[in-house]
Amino acid sequence: MAGPIDHIVFDIGKVLIHYDPNLPYRRLIPDDAERAWFFENVCTHDWNLEQDRGRSWEDAEALLVEQFPEKEEQIRNFRRYWHEMVPYAYEDSVAIMQGLIDAGRDVTMLTNFAADTFRHAREMYPFLNKPRGVTVSGEIKLIKPDVAIYQKHARDFDLAPEATLFIDDSLANVEGARAAGWQAVHFTGAEKLRRDLSSFGIDA
Repeated sequence: MAGPIDHIVFDIGKVLIHYDPNLPYRRLIPDDAERAWFFENVCTHDWNLEQDRGRSWEDAEALLVEQFPEKEEQIRNFRRYWHEMVPYAYEDSVAIMQGLIDAGRDVTMLTNFAADTFRHAREMYPFLNKPRGVTVSGEIKLIKPDVAIYQKHARDFDLAPEATLFIDDSLANVEGARAAGWQAVHFTGAEKLRRDLSSFGIDA
């Protein structure tokens, strides 16, 4: 087992708050096949990831509207109805994070998130303001699992990598943290997280 953990770093989407772009689009594009085509060909995961890397929504929308002018309204609806994509928090995970903070643990967050939607998320979910700080990919133009974003987070928050435990729902991001010298666990639910924390000697 690794040495003691002094720093705990949480991902946000699908760890602390739910995220699903289908939620508003089930209403906006009711046909399942048409909606699937839209996400596979127009507002794709890779397209959205570039906003997490720092591209503006204006530039992102302009790029797609040029390619798919007949889909302009549906393209613009992605940002317009983004708040419906994050409809609730995972209260059990949030309770774990709050408990760690209350116990005096050093807690920060590291997230792939567009800068403006993260500001919106903080308004929707005030608990995102409780950790010591956060690194937002869209603000620094680096994204997980690039090792550089973990290194920057560690520098900015004075974390010892070997004493840092990262929690993320993406295996690729977990591996990125390990490549940066961190400890890391794959999040699949609050109960497993409690067991994972316990394995590092952390009560949650």
